[in-house]
Formats: sequence, structure tokens, C-alpha cells
Amino acid sequence: MGITYILLASVVGYLAGSVSFARLIAALAKRPEALDSVELDVEGSASAFVVTSQGATTASLSLGPRWGFATMVLDMAKIAIPTLAIRFALPQEPYHLLTAAAGMAGHVWPVYHGFRGGRGMSAVYGGLWGIDWIAIFATFAGGMVLGIAVLRDVVLAYFAALWLLVPWFWFRTHDLRFVAYGVFVNIIFVLGMIPEIKQYQAFKKQGVVADPTEVLKLTAMGRGMLKIARLFGVNK
Repeated sequence: MGITYILLASVVGYLAGSVSFARLIAALAKRPEALDSVELDVEGSASAFVVTSQGATTASLSLGPRWGFATMVLDMAKIAIPTLAIRFALPQEPYHLLTAAAGMAGHVWPVYHGFRGGRGMSAVYGGLWGIDWIAIFATFAGGMVLGIAVLRDVVLAYFAALWLLVPWFWFRTHDLRFVAYGVFVNIIFVLGMIPEIKQYQAFKKQGVVADPTEVLKLTAMGRGMLKIARLFGVNK
């Protein structure tokens, strides 16, 4: 792979991913301050769970589900479009994997906004539209089966779709570069979730268990997962 093309694909992805549609939509709704301090009450604790991300989930919580859905679609598009552009412009090697990966990193740590962005799920699915759109449905369905039907945990189902990207890309391509992309997005997602993980740990030390399904209720995908989980008798 040529170093010039590597840099081009990575820079294009990162700069596109750094665009914060949550902030732009909040400004459009004339509520730019709405994303700055979003809190969720935690039953059994005097402290609130502070949502520190700036993405579709935060937009849905602070501005409403319609704005949140619009943010999610735009966040997916900002990764999908440059990924597809690089894929067709440079078809000789999978440079578009770098575009999608850098786009997710830009979404989580946007250079335009003090490196404070979203958590990356919309960015992952946006990248998959440009890499292998079948993976979106295959890993989501597989994650639902593994998380809900087998592990009986809707939160694990949410994460399992990302985990399954690794074996999926090996099955589809037998190319370690695609497998590496699957590993990369999982690592970035976990790193982006560190603020939330620390809060969950803090509540646990207080003897309070924060319910992560409350966050799932804020997104269309999360609400759909919860409905499916109830059909299986999980998280009634």
C-alpha cells in the first residue's frame, strides 16, 4: 500500500468523522447548550449518570428522538460517503478500511471540537455501508441471537454485533486487513466508552447498579433491541 494513499484515505476519513452533527443539529434547533450537561437519574443514588458523549444518543435525550434519529443518519453518512469514495477511487487496495477506521476515530475524538465526540456505534455502521453492507444485518442478527437468546442479556447483544465483525470479516474475505479493521473498531469503541465505564464502576462501589438499558431506550436501534428482548422474556 502506498504511503501517499494511506495518508489520503486516513486524513479524509478522520476529518469527515470529526464533523459533529449532534452539535450542528443542536444549533439548528436553536439549543446549542442542550448537549453540554445531560444527566440521567440513577435509582437508589443521589448522584446522576452524566452523559459525556456528543452524538446521536445525547441528541435524542436532550432534543428528542426525531433529532436523535437525524443525527444518527447523518453520522452514518459522514463515514459511509468518504469510505465509498475512497473504495471506488482507489480500488487496487482496501484503502477504504483506513477511511472507515479513521472516520470512527474522528467521530469519537473530533479535532474540531476538543476531541470530545460520540461513542462510535453510528460511525461503525456508516463504515460498514462502505465496506460490506451485508455485515450490518448479519452481525446485528447474530448479536441478537448470541446476546439475547443465548446469554440472555440485551446489553451484551448490543456489544456482540461488534464482536462478531471479527469472525465475519474472516469468513467473508480471509483477509487479515479486514479482520484488523474489525478488531480496531472494537478497541476504539471500548476506549470511547471509558467515561461511562468509570461511572458504572463508581456506582457499583456505592452499591448501586445503574441500569444500562435506560441508555438503550434513547435510540431507535436500542428500543428495537429491547422489544425483541421482551419477546424472549429478557428485560421485561
